[in-house]
Order: sequence, then structure tokens, then C-alpha cells
Amino acid sequence: LPDWRMLSLFGVGAVLMRGAGCTINDMWDRDYDRQVARTASRPLAAGDISTFQSLVFLGGQLSLALCVLLCLNYYSIVLGAASLSLVITYPLMKRITYWPQLVLGLTFNWGALLGWSAIKGSCEWSVCLPLYFAGVMWTLVYDTIYAHQDKRDDIMIGVKSTALQFKEDTKQWLSGFSLAMLLSLCVAGMNCNQTFPYYSAVTAVGAHLAHQIYTLDIDKPEDCWKKFASNRTVGILLFIGIVLGNL
Repeated sequence: LPDWRMLSLFGVGAVLMRGAGCTINDMWDRDYDRQVARTASRPLAAGDISTFQSLVFLGGQLSLALCVLLCLNYYSIVLGAASLSLVITYPLMKRITYWPQLVLGLTFNWGALLGWSAIKGSCEWSVCLPLYFAGVMWTLVYDTIYAHQDKRDDIMIGVKSTALQFKEDTKQWLSGFSLAMLLSLCVAGMNCNQTFPYYSAVTAVGAHLAHQIYTLDIDKPEDCWKKFASNRTVGILLFIGIVLGNL
């Protein structure tokens, strides 16, 4: 079974660092958010809190995240600290590239590297890199779907995204990313001697993604949100598959 102490540390750390990323994102984007219907009510955009207050809140998030990081080994502390530059800069990418979702993927999936090193004391790159790559591909799938919610507002205010880059070819791109994700998960599994339950979970993930992409309506924001949110099922399936595969 997984180490429950380590799972708890990573659960708290994930909430804190994802939260810090959201805080930084809202700080950078407060002027943009005011111009988008879906984000206009966010606290900074709506003027409910000040930039200084959000900075204090961010300091609290990062301080608590540092406490979590210091509970890990030295290798993991250095590796975890290296992700901070990505956390800070990824919200800026939508201003300069149509691929901000790629940078988001590089940021959000850093835990694929950190989780292994926290247990083993270093990274086994033949496992960690395919797992990391799979996570990046997954992020490109769900966050492209997410970005289609705001594409009309994004065009007006000059914000870039993969949704605007792919346009009507979105489903083909999502299918390619999903296939790359599944292949990478299989490579990671083979390189750490995973077993049948794991590959069964990967197959279930593939079926879920195929249904998600096939039924997606990129012109209906409510359907995009529904499909985006359904990716929690992908994470749950994969986690169960890893645990049962190890057992």
C-alpha cells in the first residue's frame, strides 16, 4: 500500500502549490479577468480584495508549502524548489504564445518527478520522464477543453490559448495528445514492472478520454466545463490502477 504519511504530505502540498499558482494567476490576470464574463467575479478582478492582501495570502501559501517540502529528503527539496520558476511564470504565457497549456502541463505535473524522489531519494528517469510526459499530455487535453469556454472573450482581449490555435481541429489534436499520454503511461509501467491491474486502468482511462473527446461540443461552454471536470475520473482510475497493480 502507499505510504499514507507521504500521500498526506503530497495532498497538502498539491493543494498549497496549486492554490499558490491560482493566486499568482489571479494577480497577473486581474485586468484581463474583469473583461471575461466567467472570471469577472474573482476576488481580485471584482475588487473584493487588494493586491497587497493577495500578496500576503500568497506568502502564507508558499510558507506552508515550504514546510511540507522541508519534510522531504534533500534531493526532493532541491527538485521541488526548482518548480517555483514555472509556478510564477506560467500565468504570463497566455500573453506571448498560443501554447500556455503546454507550460501549465510542465508546471502542474512536476509531482510526477517529486513523488518518486521523495520515496526513492532520486529520480529513475526511465519511469519518471514518461510519467511526467503523460501528465503534460493530459493537461493539454483537459486545459484545451477548459480554454474553449472563454475563446470568444479571449479573442477580444488578446489572450492566446491552444483552443484558439486548434480551432475546429481541436478533437484531432486532443486525440493525438491522448494517444501520446496512453503510450507514455504504458512505457512508465513497463519500466517499473507494473502488472495487469495497472494496464487495465490505463485502458479504462483511454476509453474515458475517447468518450470525452467524441462527445465534446467545443462551442458549448457548459459542455466544455462538464468534460473538463470529468477528468477527475481519469486521475482516480489511474491512481487505483497503480495501487492495485503494485499489490
